[in-house]
Order: sequence, then C-alpha cells, then structure tokens
Amino acid sequence: MTQNWGMTIPFYDRSLSRSQELIAELPGLGYTDVWSAEVNGTDGFTPLALAAQWAPGLRLGSAIVPVSTRGPGLLAMSAATLADLAPGRFVLGIGASSPAIVERWNAGEFTKPYARTRDTLRFLKKALAGEKVSEAYETFEIKGFKLERAPKIPPKIVLAALRPRMLRLAAEEADGAITNWLSPEDVRKVRAEIGPDTELIARLFVCVSEDTDKVREMARWMLASYLTVPVYAAFHDWLGRGEVLRPLHEAWAAGDRQAALKAIPDDVVDALIVHGDAATCRARIQQYVDNGLDTPVLAPIPGGEISIEQAVRDLAPKE
Repeated sequence: MTQNWGMTIPFYDRSLSRSQELIAELPGLGYTDVWSAEVNGTDGFTPLALAAQWAPGLRLGSAIVPVSTRGPGLLAMSAATLADLAPGRFVLGIGASSPAIVERWNAGEFTKPYARTRDTLRFLKKALAGEKVSEAYETFEIKGFKLERAPKIPPKIVLAALRPRMLRLAAEEADGAITNWLSPEDVRKVRAEIGPDTELIARLFVCVSEDTDKVREMARWMLASYLTVPVYAAFHDWLGRGEVLRPLHEAWAAGDRQAALKAIPDDVVDALIVHGDAATCRARIQQYVDNGLDTPVLAPIPGGEISIEQAVRDLAPKE
C-alpha cells in the first residue's frame, strides 16, 4: 500500500464555508486524503461532497458516521451520492458511536452496538452493489430497499473498531479499520488483531507547539472528555492503561472535573497527543506509520504558536 497522509476537515479554526482555499491546497502539499467527522459540528457527508469539487484527486473518507442516527436506507443513499460525486475515491467509515450521540442528542437507541454495526455493514454492501434487499437482520429488518441509482463503483466500507471483536469484523468483512486515541506503540497491538493486509486508519490529534505545559493543560480536557466514555475506557483497559487511568475515572464519576484532569499523567498525555515543533510532530507521526498505521489522519488543534493554516502546511509529508 502506498503511504497515505490524511487531513481532518473542516479545520478546527474555521467553518466549512471558509475552508475551500486550504482544502484546495492539500494535494499540492502532498496530502492524499481528507476525512470528516460527525459529532455535534458538521455532518459527515457535506464536507466530503465539497472537497470532491474543491480538491479533485483526494481520497474522501468519513470517520465516522454512526450506524444508529440514520436509517440504513438513508445511509446507503448518502454513501451512493458521495460515490457518484467521487468515483473510486470515497470511503464510507461507519461505527457504533456512543450513547450520548445516539440517544441523548439524536433520540435513537444505542443497543447491541456490535450487532448493529455488523448488520449495517452487511446491508450496505448489498445495497451499494445495486441489489434489492429484503432481509431480517438481528437489529433491524429491511423490506424491498433498492437504490434508484447505485454507484458504478461501490465505495469501500471501513469500520470504527477499538477492541478485538470489532477489529476482527473489520478485517473479515469490511475494507479496513478506523481507530484513534492511541500511541505509536499501541498500533502494534491493534495491527496484530487485523493482520497485515487490512488497512488501518487513525485520527491523530496534533498541536504544533513547544510550550509543553500549555499543550498538556489543553490536551487534558480533550482526553478526559473521551477517555471517560465507556467504549474508550474499555479500549484503554485493553491497551493496558486501566490502572493508570483509574483515578481519572473515579474523579470523573464523582463529578470532580478538576481532580479528574489532574489525574491524567503527563506520560499518558504525551503518548496520545502529538506535540512539539513541526519536525518533531512529523517524526512522531512516522512512528505510527512504522508500527503499522497505513493512514494517519491528522487533526491539528489550536493552542500552538503557529496558526492551524501554517500547521497544515508544516505537517505535510516531506520528500
């Protein structure tokens, strides 16, 4: 596999409407991919639809679209639309998401996340191939769905996967696995579950800054908000950080946010957030690649001495 080098869009310091010029600049800088996200900002598809026009040639991926916030048919329609706009260049990333996003924000049901993801994957593979689908899955039933216009080139489908069962599903039935909030050393453990031939994609949060104390202070808020989510807590238990993160979880559960932040050790912050000057950051990203990551998807975050725009340029792959 040729080395991919991705960027998260839109950028943290600007709206999607203000992102056109910088997105258009990415191919010339050496980036191969752009990947969206979907939490409580932009949706997962619109940035990719615009990037398909603004930067022809880039691979476009969603990382990720939840499987329980849209009906399966609507998810197939959205994927088919992107696949038509960018034939052979769109990768549909789907995943279980979290109870907060699915239930509290979207009035859905977060039940049987593994089975729902597996069933959605199986449905989408048939639907995006142009088949008429009538099938009772474990978590939903489809009666006579067929895309009005199936894409000429069905998109690849990759799964958000954090632990062995979902990672093995990604390797056996999907086209790749997406993960995040891990260290370069953790990549080896994830890679061991999916084997050498499955594409592994990860979003890497990067702050180009030599002010280590400031970066750690900012990063602790990000880490606390993610690592206290049950699926990420379980992920880091599996990675071997259960005991070191126990004080974080206990303080968070008690409602003491300041104690929770202080409980995150510096070495955990440094393991999970890429920071330093641009050369140091690029070298750290290369460690992920050397340990088995196929597609680093950079997410430059504010707080450094240079702008996000300059960070995007400075973090570009070098010849």
